Amino acid sequence: MQYRAGTEDCFNERRGFPEHNGGVTDPFDALIPRPRRQLAPGAVHIPDWLDPDQQRRLVGLCRTWASGPVPMRAVTMPTGGVMSVKSVSLGWHWLPYRYSRTADDVGGAAVAPFPEVLRTLGRDAVTAAYGEDAGSSYEPDAALVNYYDDAARMGMHQDREERTNAPVVSLSLGAACVFRFGNTENRNRPWQDVQLASGDLFVFGGPSRFAYHGVLRTLPGTAPAGIGFEGRLNVTLRQTGLG
Repeated sequence: MQYRAGTEDCFNERRGFPEHNGGVTDPFDALIPRPRRQLAPGAVHIPDWLDPDQQRRLVGLCRTWASGPVPMRAVTMPTGGVMSVKSVSLGWHWLPYRYSRTADDVGGAAVAPFPEVLRTLGRDAVTAAYGEDAGSSYEPDAALVNYYDDAARMGMHQDREERTNAPVVSLSLGAACVFRFGNTENRNRPWQDVQLASGDLFVFGGPSRFAYHGVLRTLPGTAPAGIGFEGRLNVTLRQTGLG
């Protein structure tokens, strides 16, 4: 995989999440292989899919996207609760539980276009998970960049706002997290907990496309050296089917 060098990924300022202050990842972790796993039919975890340089480039892009035109914000749910993660949308603006071309909850500005680099990245990711035929037909048009500080979490939920059952692509950057992947019926067992580390790819589609999933907690101090920030970033790519 290659990213194009340019103004988007040359970013040094703090925008939306704090800079990393030194690597504290356990050096012995690298000695323990983390094999590719299928958690359920259609749910594939590929550790270390992004190399360190690709991770740093993607962090730089996330900083740029977090600066606007629609800023990173904490989403207010219909119940009045406020999510602990902060998010910025690309291509389509996500609100509970719909998509819009404008950020109706933060001033009404038009959402930033979906970046071509993420379209390529999404196709490469689906190819890695399912093979070339699936990857070549994948047309992601919405991205959600979520920032988790040490206290943030994500409750169990389904991704059901899309009008297609195309797979969801998830990329992890920074601190590791404990990710819970459940069943398609409800938030109860059976589920599996897996640690997602920086550079990991997780794709879920097919029979697992509407599985409940969430983040139980982040693991502070696990961001790799040189990643450029503290906390965790998760970039999810989706094909909305909205045209």
